[in-house]
Amino acid sequence: MRIALLEDDAAQAETLAEWLHEAGHDVHVFGLARDLVRHVSRESFDTFLIDRMLPDQNGRDVLRWLRQDKGETAPAIFVTSRNSEEDIVSGLSAGADDYMIKPIRRRELLSRLEAIWRRNRLHEAGQEIIDAAPYRLDLKHRTVSRDGRPLENLTDKEFSLAVFLFQNPGRLLSRGHLLEVIWGLNATIPTRTLDTHISRLRKKLELYPVNGFRLLPAYNYGYRLDRLERTA
Repeated sequence: MRIALLEDDAAQAETLAEWLHEAGHDVHVFGLARDLVRHVSRESFDTFLIDRMLPDQNGRDVLRWLRQDKGETAPAIFVTSRNSEEDIVSGLSAGADDYMIKPIRRRELLSRLEAIWRRNRLHEAGQEIIDAAPYRLDLKHRTVSRDGRPLENLTDKEFSLAVFLFQNPGRLLSRGHLLEVIWGLNATIPTRTLDTHISRLRKKLELYPVNGFRLLPAYNYGYRLDRLERTA
């Protein structure tokens, strides 16, 4: 997962980030609410870990902004030392999917993240077929068909990109998010490379309304694969 961690305690943030990195996640750490807000305006994440008490803003208000103003639907977990029933209810009411009390335990954190991911993921990581009629993606043989007919062979990167987009229909994915997932966290490639792959993928798969899908750019942000009613 690509995780945004909002935690103003540097030592705590370092520990949590280390646990998450070791578990295979990409972690972006923010010490202030305004830094996260600024970053979310141009980047997408799979999950948010948010400290309740921050120097510049209440974590509950940050989450409300994510849910109400930004329209962000990615899962969020409050991480806080406040453990009263009122605090927990308040956090969940603001849009949190879970609530963890400090001190955080490593195995519990990873288990809760995994549980949230399973609930929100349309396609399980271990599955071999993505059925998104009229498209069918065979992850084992790395092939794509439409209405039962094989489509033009895709390069490895194009196929990986197709899989990720079909796993996240209707979700606006930032350029940075796509680059990290497909080319790796430390990849140094021109962002134009992503645009080229998107263009080729759109043409090869014919991701047009007539086939029930549309691959759209979001200016200065990224791309979104929308599922539509098939049109004549």
